[in-house]
Amino acid sequence: MRIALGVEYNGTAYHGWQAQKHGVPSVQHTLEQAVSRVAAHPLRVVCAGRTDRGVHGFGQVVHFDSASPRTEHNWVMGSNVNLPDDISVTWAKPVPDDFHARFSATGRHYRYVMLNRRYRSALWANRATWIHTPLDADAMHRAGQVLVGEHDFSSYRALGCQAKSPIRTLESLRVVRHGDVIELAVSANAFLHHMVRNIAGVLIAVGRGDQPESYAREVLDFKDRTLGGVTAPPDGLYFAGVRYPDRFDIPAPPAAGFLP
Repeated sequence: MRIALGVEYNGTAYHGWQAQKHGVPSVQHTLEQAVSRVAAHPLRVVCAGRTDRGVHGFGQVVHFDSASPRTEHNWVMGSNVNLPDDISVTWAKPVPDDFHARFSATGRHYRYVMLNRRYRSALWANRATWIHTPLDADAMHRAGQVLVGEHDFSSYRALGCQAKSPIRTLESLRVVRHGDVIELAVSANAFLHHMVRNIAGVLIAVGRGDQPESYAREVLDFKDRTLGGVTAPPDGLYFAGVRYPDRFDIPAPPAAGFLP
């Protein structure tokens, strides 16, 4: 039987999602250990989107195969009993054998959260990128609209990105201020390595007034990562959800996570 799970995690203590050969803490390994105890046999989980060190998630989806008969409630509660406080399973459900958490996805959503105030916050530490200089969220939103659509995002991907093609379709991008918090929300058919953090870095430069609103377009047109600006820190990045064909009936991610 194939089972899908919804997973949320604070990535601060982990070296990213993917299990590492040298045994450093990872979200994947920690989750696999917990779910394997519920299944009473070793298993591997496949995720919708791998995240880097320090990146968080509240809309991650995974799948695994097991012949162990367990109710949906037992998969959730049993896993959570064996998980640390910074990882939790939010739902579980049987899915068809052709469901694949990664390859069945038709879209993914990320959020990048910035704390924009003069002094640092104890409560937002490691959960948002602190920027003490004023940011113009409206200018950031306007600048980002040139990225919506199908483009060559070579300037917005990591130099070591292994994707075969830099072409991606950004379906939506919005920047909204909630008091001292600024949220960048992006949706696409798929993302390149560091793509969201590089978009955030460009828009932060615009928001500070260091670059004009045309900067996002200029970087896009370079098609060269070495001319693409600063990669924003991982603290503020959240894997926010995945879109699948309706036939799989995968629960929708939280509409706004922890933000208004």
